[in-house]
Parts: sequence; C-alpha cells; structure tokens
Amino acid sequence: MVAVKHLASPATIPRLPACLSVLSYNVLLPNSQDGWWNYKMYLPPLSPPDEDISTWEYRKSLLIERIGLIDADVVCIQEVSPLSFEEDFKFMTENLGYDGVELFRKGRFRPATFWKKDRVELVCPAQHKDRTMLTTFRLNDCDEAGSQDNWHVLNCHLQAGKQGGRRVRQIFEGVTTAYKAAKKLKEETPEDMKLIVCGDFNGGSECGAVELVEKGMVDQDFIEDGEQVSSKAKKLPLSAPLNDAIDMDREDDNPVPSTLVVPELISIMIDQGNIETAYMEPQFSQQVIDRLTRIYKRFSKDSPGMQMTKADVEEWLTLINGRVGRGTEFRNAAKYMGWKEPPTDPDEKKEDRPPIVIPDDGVLTFSDFVAVYLDELRQGKFWGIAWDLAKLDEPLDVDEVFQARYDRMYCSASLQPTVVLDTISTKPCPNKIEPSDHLPVCASFQVRK
Repeated sequence: MVAVKHLASPATIPRLPACLSVLSYNVLLPNSQDGWWNYKMYLPPLSPPDEDISTWEYRKSLLIERIGLIDADVVCIQEVSPLSFEEDFKFMTENLGYDGVELFRKGRFRPATFWKKDRVELVCPAQHKDRTMLTTFRLNDCDEAGSQDNWHVLNCHLQAGKQGGRRVRQIFEGVTTAYKAAKKLKEETPEDMKLIVCGDFNGGSECGAVELVEKGMVDQDFIEDGEQVSSKAKKLPLSAPLNDAIDMDREDDNPVPSTLVVPELISIMIDQGNIETAYMEPQFSQQVIDRLTRIYKRFSKDSPGMQMTKADVEEWLTLINGRVGRGTEFRNAAKYMGWKEPPTDPDEKKEDRPPIVIPDDGVLTFSDFVAVYLDELRQGKFWGIAWDLAKLDEPLDVDEVFQARYDRMYCSASLQPTVVLDTISTKPCPNKIEPSDHLPVCASFQVRK
C-alpha cells in the first residue's frame, strides 16, 4: 500500500503517472449577478477601504490564484449561478486551461465540473440527479496498464437544513447512478468501480449521508435531527464502503482540517434554555432580544405610539440592505405591516406581478420586528442577523469560531489516495485571503495494486 503524502496549502498537487487528481470547492454564491448580500458574510462589517473584498471580482481573483496553483485534473465546484456562469467562470478555460465543463441542469445553486481535455477524456454524457452530477473519465497521458479504466467522479451539493432523509436519498441515488453507469460501460466488476465522491455534504459525521458512505449502509434506526433518515435499510451497491480520502494515513499531530470555518453565532444567538426546541423552533437569546429592543426604540422614538412607521422601516432597511425593496426582511416587514398579495393569474409571469410595497399607513410593532428576524434565524441566516446588529451599532460579542467538516472526498476500495492537500484557516471565512465560507478539499488517486 502506498503511503498518503499530506501537503499544506498553498501548494500544487503533484502530477503522477496513472493518477487522477480532483479538487472540490464550494465557492459561495452569490457570484457576479445572483444575489447582493455577500457583504453580510463578512463579520465584523467591512470598513469602506476594504468593501471590495466581498465583490465577485476580488473573490474571483483569489479563486483564479487558488485553483490555478493546485492544478488538479478535475475540478468540482458547488454554488455557481446559471445567470452568469459563462461569464463568471470563463477564467477556468481562458486562464487555467480547463476546456471541459458540465453545468448542472437546474436550480439556483448549481454544481459544475471542469476538466482538462489533454489529461482526461469524458467517456459518456454526464448524468444529473438530485443535487449530484456524475462524470466518467479515462486518463489520456498514461501508457501503464489500467490507463483505460473508467474513473467515475460524483460532484455533490447535498440539501442543507433539516433534510437528513433527502441527503441520504441524494447520495444513495448518486452512487447507484455510478454503479449503473459502470454496468452499462461493461466494467468487469461494477461493484468495484473506480469512484470518487466529493462535494458539500451540508453535514458532519453526525449525518446519515456520511453514515451511508462510510459504513456502506444506513437503516431505519439511524436518527438525524430527531427523525429517521430512511424508512428501511439502504445499502450502497459496492463491494465495500467508501474510504475517507482526506483522513487516510494521518499522524496524531495532523488532524483532518475543518472545511467550514465561520463565526460561532448559534451559542450566543439562540436561547439554550430548552435544548429540545433550540433547533426545531429556535428563539432568540436574551442578549439578542435586548439589542433588538434598543434598535427598535431608536427607530421608533419620534413616531406616534413609539411604533415603527413606513419612514422608520425604510430607514432601517436602507441601513441593512442598501436600499428598500430587497431581502426577506423587506418582504416580511411589508406583510406584517398589512401588504397582501393580490390574486394572481396562473398564466401570469412572475415579473408581471404587482411589486411588494410597504403600506403608507402601516406600522411595524416590536413583536413583528422581532418576528422578522426570527424568520431569518429559522432560515439559518445567523450571519445576516449578526451583520445587521453590528451595522446598527449593537454588535454581538463574537469570540469563538465554529468549525465543521462539511466538504468531503471519498474513494472506492479500488482506489488509493497518493496525495492529499490540506487548506487550513484559523480565522472566520470568507475573509481577505479566503473567497468563500468553505475551504477546498483536494486529493490525487491511483488504482490500488
């Protein structure tokens, strides 16, 4: 067995005979067009001289440098926007030489897979499933025996949130699709196919999708977020479970790095008094309520009845969102203040519908103001709430960093990792040198002898 070599980023993944290198990277939507809120991912709020750090152009320059230096054969990216994909990622071809590309067919947050045609050949059309995309390659630049083997690469961006069952179904379907592809390509032992599964699993070791991959099966007894992830046993159609490529042959003093490194907000933002409901139906901690109370009083102090009027709400929205008319804070505030969606024609296009407006005589009560932010909390927008509080001069005391390993790379038993590239950050991401809240994972593989 070949010992796995662990490299620390920044570094180039070595090109070795009869090996395939794969990089997986959640690059963080928004890109250049879809979304406006990216600046809220940076905490504390960026000062005017540094505001360009959150722009796509700046972040793109970091991606060009990072991806270009690593120089993997295949690059699996998550969170690209179909609205601007060709323009946003033309650097992959023009600057970095990735002249093969497949974009996932549907959705707002899409995966995309790139490859260098002088290194690998796409064997058959990509297969698109529920948030997974399979591409199958053969190596071009190797004369060794086995160079005509098929290499299956499954690019995943599993469903976020309280969706453990769907994540299990997604990864099961993706691996099963690879198995069926191996059979269709008449591989001798499709259950021993050469398979690399990578991407954003949106969960750590506690989630059913990871259990399924690492154990080879998951059954009705596995509970995630208080619910079954499957009504019956699911077993991958493989001869053995997948191996965690990033965790292989590590020394005790070189632990697997986290890939999601962000400010620790949950413990200070959510009331921990009732552990059972802290996740299912979260409520704000007292320190957040106190800050929202002071903010509300400041905006409503000159208004009749100490309630936020249309003018007060518009001032608040302009401060946090740059202008009135965008963001879920705006949409929910308008509804709480009395705006009602008019009846719509099923054939009417969305862009032709009357816009949401804040009623002239509407008021936003304190309880509704808190409810607006509770809606944000229950959508998982901890970062947005923390940014708003800081922008409104009521910052939370954020001292800790939340670290988790959501981004993963696995290989089938027929493959052996040769090189693993570790990217490490001790500071919350994104930041001046990290363009995403996720860090990339990368490894090179050879056929196990």
